[in-house]
Amino acid sequence: MQYVTLNNSVQMPILGFGVYQIPADRTEQAVTDALAAGYRLLDTAAAYGNEEAVGRAIRNSGIPRADLFVTTKLWVQDAPAEENTRRALESSLAALGLDHVDLYLMHQPYGDVYGQWRAMEAALREGLARAIGVANFHPDRLLDLVLNNETTPQVNQIETHPFFQRDPDHALMREHGVQHQAWGGFPEGRNDLFTHPVLSKIAEAHGRSVAQVVLRWLIQREIVTIPKSVNADRMAQNIDVFDFRLTDEQMAAVAALDTGTTLFFDHHDPEMVAWLSKRRLDS
Repeated sequence: MQYVTLNNSVQMPILGFGVYQIPADRTEQAVTDALAAGYRLLDTAAAYGNEEAVGRAIRNSGIPRADLFVTTKLWVQDAPAEENTRRALESSLAALGLDHVDLYLMHQPYGDVYGQWRAMEAALREGLARAIGVANFHPDRLLDLVLNNETTPQVNQIETHPFFQRDPDHALMREHGVQHQAWGGFPEGRNDLFTHPVLSKIAEAHGRSVAQVVLRWLIQREIVTIPKSVNADRMAQNIDVFDFRLTDEQMAAVAALDTGTTLFFDHHDPEMVAWLSKRRLDS
């Protein structure tokens, strides 16, 4: 496994396992299979509704806690944001059965971001989280947080894949010491990702799958990625990407696929902002 070093010196695996959209009743087995395949970074969220299943798989695995890197995420909190953020973190820890997480992310850039961030900074100081960060923050929102708070986020997790490569975001994160993490690396197969002629040609040249090529492309950009699968064979294939390397020409060919546009939803869209801001996990 390859690691990245966060801006507070914490080591984070560059490749992990995500559980977004895995039903709670299938999550424990999926995580169990992922751990058996060698994954040590696990990414969940309060909004996913499967933290308890992730926790059960961790406990039953027998793997020492120190060998795991567990991420969960804070949903948008009502006022008072600082108090509610603390309660939300404590609830996630209880669901996971852990006394700390390795990374706690603010899931959306909405609500009282500053109040939520102050509570997350306190959690970092108290050891309830080894690192803190954000998700879905565009450059303007990320820079505002960096410039006007004591703690620079360790991570920003954003949609990143061959068709939406986020080069300006990547450059800003590098400038300010924020680790770029990808969600949606396979964009649910959209734009015919798995049969795309450019990616398929590269995969054939290496005797690999398109999925492995995409993961290798992300890793060579030093972007942390968290592919999801409920198929144990695919999990094993997805983690088997550290013994080959894309050439400069192949990296450039993938770079040429960038459309600069989301394949999911725009966090600047007023309707999406309203929907995400009003959503509550107990509703």
